[in-house]
Amino acid sequence: MLAKLSTRPTALRWAIPGALGLSLLGAGLPAATAGDPSAGESRPGLSRFYDQRVKWAGCEGMDMPRELQCGKVTVPLDYARPKAKTLDLAVARYRATGDRKGSVLLNFGGPGGSGVSELSAGAEDFMHLTNGYDVVAFDPRGVGRSSPVSCGPGSVEIMRATDGDEGMKDPQKSLERLRAAAAQCVKHSGPVLPHIGTVNAARDLDVMRRALGDDKLNYLGFSYGTRLGAVYAAQFPHRVGRLVLDGVDTLTEPLTEQGVAGARGQQTALENFLDWCVADDIACPFGQDSRAARSQVEQLVASLDDEPVPSAFGEPFTGQDLVGALGQALYSRELWPSLERAVALLVEDGDSRGLESFVSGGVGFPVRQDGRRDPGGRTADGGLTDAADVPLDNLPAALMAINCADDPDRPAAGQVTRSLGRLRERYEQASPVFGRYRLTQVLMCYGRPKGTDYIRDEVKGVDTPKMLLVGTRGDPATPYRWTQETARRLGPSAVVLDNKGEGHTGYASSRCVHRKVDDFLLHGSLPPTGSSCGPERDD
Repeated sequence: MLAKLSTRPTALRWAIPGALGLSLLGAGLPAATAGDPSAGESRPGLSRFYDQRVKWAGCEGMDMPRELQCGKVTVPLDYARPKAKTLDLAVARYRATGDRKGSVLLNFGGPGGSGVSELSAGAEDFMHLTNGYDVVAFDPRGVGRSSPVSCGPGSVEIMRATDGDEGMKDPQKSLERLRAAAAQCVKHSGPVLPHIGTVNAARDLDVMRRALGDDKLNYLGFSYGTRLGAVYAAQFPHRVGRLVLDGVDTLTEPLTEQGVAGARGQQTALENFLDWCVADDIACPFGQDSRAARSQVEQLVASLDDEPVPSAFGEPFTGQDLVGALGQALYSRELWPSLERAVALLVEDGDSRGLESFVSGGVGFPVRQDGRRDPGGRTADGGLTDAADVPLDNLPAALMAINCADDPDRPAAGQVTRSLGRLRERYEQASPVFGRYRLTQVLMCYGRPKGTDYIRDEVKGVDTPKMLLVGTRGDPATPYRWTQETARRLGPSAVVLDNKGEGHTGYASSRCVHRKVDDFLLHGSLPPTGSSCGPERDD
């Protein structure tokens, strides 16, 4: 179940699917460091943050449900200097209706997705959890109402650097554009940018845990949210309560390998969709032959790259825009009928509006983020950002910044140039439709400060209570093998639930997964190792 986002094609063109997205960090910024977070509230200077309690009030905004309450949690901007600047993180909750056990925190993925917006829009999936918990979502640092990052005009440079074949033909020119874009990201993001990333976000989680009055963290994370949950377990193993990771991210694979896996998974999802589509001999715009349908999709992408059609915003809707929209729509089988109609509208009438509605920036349990005006680079330093002032490009800008802050690999220019042809062959072999789209993102981290090596080197062998990992066999964004690999890496604490369905993450699409996750969170009933959920079909 994807929430729909209305956005501009420029944002659409560099939205990156799933936990596999590549990213960019502002030039000249220091790399993230892990430090010693395990000391938590006992560390000097942090007691004032751990001693706070959330003050809840009704959420402001016409689109906010009356029952939803909002608040803030103050955290250090820099955990190495907790007495210096601070920032406020936006939080929202639905209160427990039964016997309250505490809180369960949700992260819907991305990275870059606004938890407050998603909880306000899609609460029905989580209401059963209010039988025991306050259900709490939050905007991580740099996201949504929590000092949002932005690249301002740099988003255009990023688009140009990675658009079409230009980056392949002249990688040096693309790198120059990315360096210019990085400077714009620094200018428009404010002081939070050097301190963005999952290591600090996990520290923030622990402050939130205590500000909610909980001794242990109960947590449900989707897609990128699984990375955040795993990092928290490594940093604060003695604070882990009931922890669920759904659509499990890799902790070790470099970004180039993640991109290949993403292209391959999306190609498989596209072929499954086309097999379903051609069985509908009335509505499918690609006829009744699966092989011919695949060829027609490739031709449609190529023709739109050569001759784009006007989007709803008057800007060109290209073949790569189509690829981005397809990637988002293929996250869930429930969206296939809507995707079929949207593609038919494009093929028959040249109308791209239906496809534009699928773009969500590449999140896990997909996030809804309304288009907002660009406030001209104003970023909050401390207080919460007003919802109307969240920059239009915040989701993709945060996605890039966080992923790059988490990644320690930085190939030199010569290495990028030499390897580009080989990489292009691998990506296009993985997917003739999605390969080029995914490969253009490989350049985005070039020349930026090295990210932390903490995740790759230290997030393993955690000594925590049992945690539940959900892997979906037909997941186009986070392949099932990542669930297996991450479970082995985390150690005996990790219990895997094998979801033999399709789509990205299982909680929203599988009644069986939903039930087992809720049973664990509410009652501590953990399915035995080797448990599975069968595929579910409504057609």
